[in-house]
Amino acid sequence: MAMPLRQSLRIGAYVLRNRLAGRKRFPLLVELEPLYACNLACAGCGKIQHPADVLKQRMPVEQAVAAIRECGAPMVSIAGGEPLMHPRIGELVAELVKMKRYVFLCTNAALIPKKIDMFEPSRYFAWAVHLDGLRERHDASVCKDGVFDQAVAAIRTCRERGFRVTTNTTVFNTDTPKTVIDVLDFLNDDLRVDQMMISPAYAYEKAPDQEHFLGVQETRELFRKAFADGRRKKWRFNHSPLFLDFLEGKVDFPCTAWAIPSYSLKGWQRPCYLMDDGYTATYQELLDTTDWDSYGRGKDDRCANCMAHCGYEPTAVFATMGSLKESLRAVRSI
Repeated sequence: MAMPLRQSLRIGAYVLRNRLAGRKRFPLLVELEPLYACNLACAGCGKIQHPADVLKQRMPVEQAVAAIRECGAPMVSIAGGEPLMHPRIGELVAELVKMKRYVFLCTNAALIPKKIDMFEPSRYFAWAVHLDGLRERHDASVCKDGVFDQAVAAIRTCRERGFRVTTNTTVFNTDTPKTVIDVLDFLNDDLRVDQMMISPAYAYEKAPDQEHFLGVQETRELFRKAFADGRRKKWRFNHSPLFLDFLEGKVDFPCTAWAIPSYSLKGWQRPCYLMDDGYTATYQELLDTTDWDSYGRGKDDRCANCMAHCGYEPTAVFATMGSLKESLRAVRSI
């Protein structure tokens, strides 16, 4: 299953308007990082390796809203760090919802019980809870026992209160087809979350654990086996069918990192939230001053094993919209 029909139609109309206007590059979704601080210290994440003075900073709501308005993206993924540590996070979400942006709040869910009253259910808002596996697997990934149970309880609470809930699962070379199948079955059938996202981990330069990131061939083999026998058709993915084909190695795409840019405390990050080649003050400056053709697998050694959604999901979306066959296929998956 792909994104909801109403959202799909809006994104499709947005892409068409930009194409008709002759724009070669434009954003589909912004990775908004209003802080770097986190209440966990996951081994595969390099965000909390920033200096203490940077970890104390919080982006003003007005600055975040202005950045989203400037670039015009219809979707926003609020990440970090842990965004629920931001004292004005409820206000930020409310402002973006007023702008009719589709907002995904990425969280480890530990703070949801304390913060849930800051939010209201809306078709424009969804929690995006990080779950890398079942209890033992997830707690090992986040380097703290009990986090899985906290996340599951928080998801149940959110669903009971009428919120949309999505999940984000990152896979490493310690995963097997069975661990992937088990967590997706649990999220889909037991927790019955609205939608799920899945992505191979990227080797953050500052991540404490540098040994468990997947290579391209490992990624393709893992997903090919996990998705075998038509399993993927039953799972409620928040991905285009072509992106899932990409993970299996059935198709290949160039990177279009400019379509999912990252805006953080330092500005617009070049070229994506996974790499750090400098920052710009505006999205237009990011577009105009970045050599986009120098990034992607086969072009930059740092991209050699990257199959992350931020670079390749938008390419799959554009390829879908450029093909009647794939467009019909995407509609059938809704």
